[in-house]
Amino acid sequence: MGKPHFDLFNLSLLSLFHLFILQFPTPISSIRKDIGFQENKLCRTTVQGRYLLSDDNGYVCKALSLDSWSNCCPGNGKRFSCQGCNVVSQCCNSYEFCVSCCLNPTKTEKELALKVKIAKPVTSGTYMSVFDYCAGRCRHNSESVVHENAYISDFHHCFSLPSNSSGGADTQSEIRLSGINVVVGRQGESCDSVCKSKGQSCVPNKLAVLNKCELIQKYMSCKGDCMASIGADQPAEVVEDAPKHLNPGACLFTRTQSQLSCDGSHRHTRRLCPCA
Repeated sequence: MGKPHFDLFNLSLLSLFHLFILQFPTPISSIRKDIGFQENKLCRTTVQGRYLLSDDNGYVCKALSLDSWSNCCPGNGKRFSCQGCNVVSQCCNSYEFCVSCCLNPTKTEKELALKVKIAKPVTSGTYMSVFDYCAGRCRHNSESVVHENAYISDFHHCFSLPSNSSGGADTQSEIRLSGINVVVGRQGESCDSVCKSKGQSCVPNKLAVLNKCELIQKYMSCKGDCMASIGADQPAEVVEDAPKHLNPGACLFTRTQSQLSCDGSHRHTRRLCPCA
């Protein structure tokens, strides 16, 4: 007879406890699980400039204006700014704006950029991020110099894909020639003259892109072989009425890219020219 009384007593206590919980909810029950502290992103920045920096968000700012907590630029300027850049040749007169412009996904394809080797040896590694690629590529590279010690122009910070990068050659060439009008010149004409006749200018650093047999053969008839040659008029095709020792109908490329020039010409060749 005592057990039912005990159970009734326990049931009453349990009911009172539930009533207490409903009336006075514990503080922890009011915390929402979907609210948390926002994680601050720490930016990476360029270190080459004395006054300007570019962060990996694509902003350029003065070095003294970096956020002390995030190491990011304020973000009140234009993102992916191409100020002082020729977007056709993908070359800029400022390192920081070259990096900013290069970070734009519409100008640098991540999949191809991450396949580019950091240095020429086959054992070299590849870039770990698009920022690493842009920061490295925008430094003075071989395609922006002539005779190994002079710049082709003030726009010597270039971020275009190098000619020896991994991936499909045709795809890379199409990307690097985006916005370029490839024109076959007349016999004896320089590329400066060819492009001027089209109301355009020759783009010097794109000569290296065209300096490949597969591209020369794409745009020119090349009835003879594609041969390595020496001269400032390459890439080019030898005209058919040229003397026999000049290999009439042959297409020519050079292995010495420092000799590539917009103003080069030869009386027995027709040049392949990048105009914009």
